[in-house]
Amino acid sequence: MPAAITGDDPKTLVSTDWLAAHLNDPDLRILDASYYLAAMGRDAKAEYDAAHIPGARFFDIDEVADARSDLPHMAAPVEKFMSRMRGIGVGDGHQVVVYDGMGLFSAARVWWNFRLMGKTDIAVLDGGLPKWLAEGRPTEDMPPILRDRHMTVQRQAHLVKDVTQVASASKLGDWQIIDARSPDRFRGEVPEARPGLRAGHIPGSKNVHYATLFKADGTMKQGAALRDAFTDQGVDLQKRTITTCGSGVTAAILMLGLARLGQDDVSLYDGSWTEWGQFDQLKVAKG
Repeated sequence: MPAAITGDDPKTLVSTDWLAAHLNDPDLRILDASYYLAAMGRDAKAEYDAAHIPGARFFDIDEVADARSDLPHMAAPVEKFMSRMRGIGVGDGHQVVVYDGMGLFSAARVWWNFRLMGKTDIAVLDGGLPKWLAEGRPTEDMPPILRDRHMTVQRQAHLVKDVTQVASASKLGDWQIIDARSPDRFRGEVPEARPGLRAGHIPGSKNVHYATLFKADGTMKQGAALRDAFTDQGVDLQKRTITTCGSGVTAAILMLGLARLGQDDVSLYDGSWTEWGQFDQLKVAKG
């Protein structure tokens, strides 16, 4: 297992200081990947149009997705991903930094999405737009000038798992499954927001609420503190892992945290509880 990463790393996480220093780099591309649950009552695109980090392009996780699936924001087919990225001027040779309006939420999903497509020169902005704004850094309301850029994609199938693979892992225990949802949802003590979903968790899975990976200022913990967020919940950092959550968004935060700890043998269950919870033939654990 490689050593843990601390500080700025253009393949996992960078600080607002790092982004400010590189803001005018010609091959830097910034993505605003803000996404909000309906209950939050926020409009991500409208907020982007009103104010975004200079040069940022908007990445809609519900649009850059597999339209053939009934599940929310499932990873897009390779051809669609390439087409959408070319359309916003992101391609080969670019260093990408992705942020969101929550601090560190949906940006990690886009980080995983790029890695799924074989693109590793991408980092999440630690603390996201809230930290950037709190520090008085610049924003703009003008859309960037877009120029097509060719993108070469090589899908990394090992970074994603489907329901059949997760069911096998749950039964055999040959993969460790970590659920990013809140403890009360994990235990099945509260109803799921989506109608028709059962409450509970995948049998044998462990619960690491994604929020426990953050410090009080909304940035990600580092070193021993980050490691403890996992090991305190019984996670074995040497074992290959599948991350899951409600719909595949906060599962990517766990994956990002594990990558910072040097654990790269990690896959994301794209359908997550939205898929698992709707099938009666799949077992559900509570408590």
